[in-house]
Amino acid sequence: VQRRSLPISGARGPLLARLRRLDTAVLIGETGSGKTTQLPQYLYEAGIGHPGIIAVTQPRRVAAVTLAARVAEEKRTELGRLVGYTVRFDDCSCAETRIRFLTDGMLLREAIGDPLLHKYSVVILDEAHERTIHTDVLFGVVKAAQKKRKERVLTHPVLPLKVIVMSATMDVDLFSQYFNGAPVIYLEGRQHPIEIFYTKEQQSDYLQAALVSIFQIHQEAPACQDILVFLTGQEEIEAMTKTCRDVAQHLPEGCPRMTVLPLYASLPHSQQLRAFKPTPESCRKVILSTNIAETSITIAGIKFVVDTGMVKAKKYSPETGLEVLAVQQVSKAQAWQRTGRAGRQESGICYRLYTEEDFEKFDEMTTPEIQRCNLASVVLQLLALKIPNVLTFDFMSKPSPDAIQAAIDQLDLLGAVTQKEGQLVLTPLGKKMAAFPLDPKFSKAILLSPKFHCAEEILTIVSLLSVDSVLHNPPAQRDEVQAVRKKFISSEGDHLTLLNVYRAYKNVNGHKGWCRENFINGRNMKLMAEVRAQLRDICVKLSMPLESSRGDTAGVRRCLAHSLFMNAAELRPDGTYGTVDSHQVVAIHPSSVLFQGRPACVVYNGLLRTNKCYMRDLCVVDAEWLHEAAPEYFRRKLRTAKD
Repeated sequence: VQRRSLPISGARGPLLARLRRLDTAVLIGETGSGKTTQLPQYLYEAGIGHPGIIAVTQPRRVAAVTLAARVAEEKRTELGRLVGYTVRFDDCSCAETRIRFLTDGMLLREAIGDPLLHKYSVVILDEAHERTIHTDVLFGVVKAAQKKRKERVLTHPVLPLKVIVMSATMDVDLFSQYFNGAPVIYLEGRQHPIEIFYTKEQQSDYLQAALVSIFQIHQEAPACQDILVFLTGQEEIEAMTKTCRDVAQHLPEGCPRMTVLPLYASLPHSQQLRAFKPTPESCRKVILSTNIAETSITIAGIKFVVDTGMVKAKKYSPETGLEVLAVQQVSKAQAWQRTGRAGRQESGICYRLYTEEDFEKFDEMTTPEIQRCNLASVVLQLLALKIPNVLTFDFMSKPSPDAIQAAIDQLDLLGAVTQKEGQLVLTPLGKKMAAFPLDPKFSKAILLSPKFHCAEEILTIVSLLSVDSVLHNPPAQRDEVQAVRKKFISSEGDHLTLLNVYRAYKNVNGHKGWCRENFINGRNMKLMAEVRAQLRDICVKLSMPLESSRGDTAGVRRCLAHSLFMNAAELRPDGTYGTVDSHQVVAIHPSSVLFQGRPACVVYNGLLRTNKCYMRDLCVVDAEWLHEAAPEYFRRKLRTAKD
């Protein structure tokens, strides 16, 4: 029944007639129009693309999995048969799968082995407006595959490749131009009118403003109307969930009940599903979400949207080589998407916690991730795809030449690339690095680990860093958490603390009660074990010797120093830290086990900027290990420092 009530279902006939004739099309339909779940089924049912596979790519892992489950349910088949999904470290599909949801990163990896994507007859690039780094590279790869397959038809029997780009926003000229003037098809949505309110003056604290708005709405509006609030990240959402629940306990008589539900990508799946369930009578649902609810998923019954106007996103500056995760203002396009969530079933109201004047100053569009990211991983993949000249790759939005050069320099320092007859190619080490679906510095750590006799430990550490945090930190029980975790803490840093947690988890065979007592996220631990098994398989295929360092941690730390040396910081005489390469002032993040300590020299996984620039996930190292890891690099850095 529900399938037929979606806006797209009325357009089925004319839509299929047009798509049958077109090689490439750009489809605009707002979030909730049903395009993602229905179009693949329509194409399959109409035999378009038969006998190949219909691929649907998603920027988010969560979306790929939930959408596949939804479509399998609608087709009344078991997930993983006719309809399946493939995301990093988790493949739920088989030889008979015909509709396959993948993350954009996974289709990109498949292209390394098969640049023409032979298995697929239709590729649907969904959520294209998000412009994630993988989607952007995928555009180039799919466009080239389509062109080559067209040329080959003359000589080999090969099916043409149909490409459908789907976006929830209107700025699609760029997509259409990029695919040689592909026609744009508009799907009617059903957007009800939405009233927008701005604040009269600027808000110094958007969290406080959000809290006030939630309870103001709660006291005035009928109980059956739900609220969706956009915040920036897990820690913020968890803390706000607790505050709202506390305040809701002490409301005056006659106020409706309130249930507060967090929603973010790393939340266990069962808890994510709670946000979609209808609310009981006389109870209001308040959902606190990251930008995952902007376009990836649709929640029914939202009447009010509270938009803080903030988002956590990456910023990269090639000059300093620092990629920082920072909370920043959304673009106008994102703000409109958020507002649109309020008008799905009936007219809605959006409270924007910023002034109209400030809104006018927001960027029109979100900058594509490829223009604000460290590109080392992308360049490594492009070279693995045997792209002859990375600088002239057909990017839809070109990254700056400086950013590409900075990525090449980083890969050079990691020993992954070399010049051959004036062309940039992968070294044997670089080819091995490209075999791992990881950030190049982590691939390098795994590949170096046999030299330091700690391959098993490094596999564990990298796997733990590849899944969402296995440590569950409910703000309400902070003291209790610290007390039970003491036994795992290593004075040598977060990587080794995680290693201790994993060893303890293995000792009790992943016992559920033990996970609860120690505030360990059992689901992420299970995922981590699957990731580890897959990375270990890749090592075995590369015939690497896998041994354990047993209790010796120095080898593990040296191996990390040799792979994370570009992320190193030293203690300065005044008690602050400075990064070794750009002398940026950084601090140890409060979540680190080293927060109270003052080690002389550390390497870290990444930087997060809030009120100051924090290093996350630290490991204590000796300065001389860094010098032995990249002698030239540090000689250069020390010289510039002296000058």
